[in-house]
Amino acid sequence: MKKQPTAPDRTAPRSSRSRKPKPPSWKIVHPHAAGIDVGATAHYVAVPPDRVPAGQPAVRRFGEFTTDLDALVEWLRSCLVETVAMESTGVYWIPLFQKLEAAGLTVVLVNARAAKHVPGRKTDVQDCQWLQQLHSYGLLAASFRPNDAICRLRTLVRHRANLVAHAAEQVMHMQAALTQMNLHLHHAVSHLTGETGLRILRAMLAGERDPEKLIQLRDAHITKSTPEQMKAALTGDWRPEQLFVLQQALRAWEFTHEQMDACDRQIEHQLKSLPTVSAPTPPPKPRAPDPLAAENPRPKGQQSRKRNDPLMDLTPELARVCGIDLTRAGGLRELSALVIVSEIGVDMSPWRSAKAFASWLGLCPNNKVSGERVLSTRTRPVINRVATALRMAATGVAESNTWLGSFHRRMRGRLGPAAAITATAHKIANVIYHLLKNKEPYVERDLVKYEQKVYRNKLNRLRKQAATMGYELVPTAEEKALAS
Repeated sequence: MKKQPTAPDRTAPRSSRSRKPKPPSWKIVHPHAAGIDVGATAHYVAVPPDRVPAGQPAVRRFGEFTTDLDALVEWLRSCLVETVAMESTGVYWIPLFQKLEAAGLTVVLVNARAAKHVPGRKTDVQDCQWLQQLHSYGLLAASFRPNDAICRLRTLVRHRANLVAHAAEQVMHMQAALTQMNLHLHHAVSHLTGETGLRILRAMLAGERDPEKLIQLRDAHITKSTPEQMKAALTGDWRPEQLFVLQQALRAWEFTHEQMDACDRQIEHQLKSLPTVSAPTPPPKPRAPDPLAAENPRPKGQQSRKRNDPLMDLTPELARVCGIDLTRAGGLRELSALVIVSEIGVDMSPWRSAKAFASWLGLCPNNKVSGERVLSTRTRPVINRVATALRMAATGVAESNTWLGSFHRRMRGRLGPAAAITATAHKIANVIYHLLKNKEPYVERDLVKYEQKVYRNKLNRLRKQAATMGYELVPTAEEKALAS
């Protein structure tokens, strides 16, 4: 007869039951740590249980108003909290972050992906307790945030970028209205919002319909279309509702550019309030000269003004703030340098090396290896305005007669257009890191010397490959003549 399994003895004392071994206790790195779960209408704060009197909760809820934030800070002070961890949730964390920072507390802004809660029930109370526990063990890394002065400049530069995007939308509205009236002015001129385009648009909205009179407002230097072609482009169906839409879009575009000019003046004022950065003292250690440096570097040319460039020349102020002129580096314009300074500042100490800086920008391969097998090397999907500016700069030097242009074309032949832009942006990021860190002038490399070095490296690689297969490279007569 089969023996039935015996049921466990429920009357046995709880201490005698078999238990799973407890995990080893972790070392507490930040004993004075707190965690905050940030929300739109409420913030939940958790402190160590031994910091509150007996019978009082270690988790409290505070509102979103200024008085509530002040009470939150005072409660943390009464609990002897020195450092706080909080998630970057939307923009709700910014007022609280500024309050805590002004109170002298060390604030660790955490990426939500790094502080993801373990599977199970999820509540605001558990989230703040989980943040407090992780931070006390030193398991959270702080996200980068520049100082307050750079944050003010960053707000203005980002607002200006939104204005540029809004102005571009109005240009699209104008083009749509013209197309629906079968008026192809935007095809007859290079830019609808150029001098010729604006003169003709304002004349059309003033009541002028005769193409002969409209083409008299054409600039004589236009080469995209002939007067006959422009006359045909200005013959169409003058619908009143589309003219109304065109007028509204033009006024919105003009108003947006007025706001951009005002924003440019505010940006200039904020730049002037930043301190001047001079050469480091003591002077940096002498370095070996770059063997690829050009003997007679080309002088910096005058950059042509683009339609969306700042109202005034901000290059001198940027050079004063950075201690170096970033626009001398390949592909960087005034607006690109402004974006870089507003996003990362001029202090490169948060990154231990140029490789770490490029990795933070998302310009490095993100190797995923499992079982000694490379699964993927694609770059991380990082949304970073500096990386976007560097990719635009890489696109600008693609066909230039510089060493960066030669590098881009070589990478494009090997990796394709997209990967070549990322690789060139990585090169420019390394240049920016060393310029801002060492405050040394930019050294332009000689294109001929650079291509000769690339040629020698290719030749040495071929010789090694031939030697491994038991062959030997023999130069031709032409190669011997060139070498001599």
